[in-house]
Amino acid sequence: MIEKQIRNFDLRQIADSGQCFRWRRIYADSESVIYRIPAMGSYIDVRQIGDRFSFACDENEWQNKWEKYFDLLTDYDSIEQVIENSQDLHLIEAFHCGNGVRILQQDIWEMIITFMISQNNNIKRIGNSVDLLCRRCGGKVETTGDFGLPVEEVYTFPKPDEVPQELFEDSSMGFGYRAPFLKEMYEYGRINPQWLQELKDMSYEEAYDSLISHKGIGPKVANCICLFGLHHVDAFPIDTHVRQLLDKYYAEGFDFDRYAGFAGIIQQYLFYYELLESGK
Repeated sequence: MIEKQIRNFDLRQIADSGQCFRWRRIYADSESVIYRIPAMGSYIDVRQIGDRFSFACDENEWQNKWEKYFDLLTDYDSIEQVIENSQDLHLIEAFHCGNGVRILQQDIWEMIITFMISQNNNIKRIGNSVDLLCRRCGGKVETTGDFGLPVEEVYTFPKPDEVPQELFEDSSMGFGYRAPFLKEMYEYGRINPQWLQELKDMSYEEAYDSLISHKGIGPKVANCICLFGLHHVDAFPIDTHVRQLLDKYYAEGFDFDRYAGFAGIIQQYLFYYELLESGK
């Protein structure tokens, strides 16, 4: 078990920020919350009580996988100072509301597929499709009853060579019009296994151009993949919510230069705040 006290990190906020679709809250009371998080071929249970966290893993797993996955090596305190000194009252308010959001460093293949599924879709349907895909084609990983919770199975995210082509003809998957694009992407990934590593070695602009060349990946999805799968934190996805907030609060233009090098992190604070405001 790894115990940490961490500022600017909140499990609920990250889970609700729209960047991950497989986190599951498995316990909550007035003081604590526990999430089960499948990622990168395994899983981790994490408990939060205020700014104190318990990660159910050993030191080796922590240093080689989870510390990076949760983006805990990025200096969010410095970003906080830039925001507080910006005189941008809307951004400061958004940050105070969602300062626990971090940009997870997730598996690139999972991000490609899940954000293709997410296009013109809602959270519930996205989650259902992703869950079905993992249960039908992913590998089983048995949990170990961390924090005294029940033992159960979680599933890995299926790789390019683990999904039969006929799955995309199954309407119960909920892929809708996206099915042929997903089928084509899985086939491309199977035939071109080197592509994922090539994406990781590319600059943000090169990766964006490579992604957008595929059917079913538009500008918003390509930027989401760059931000959440490749950790290009200058990527700034613009969907309906973000376009509306930019028009409303930044009609004279958003100051990208001020936030160069981490504009995607700023986008997440603004996006999370807009989601909360629109849900009121």
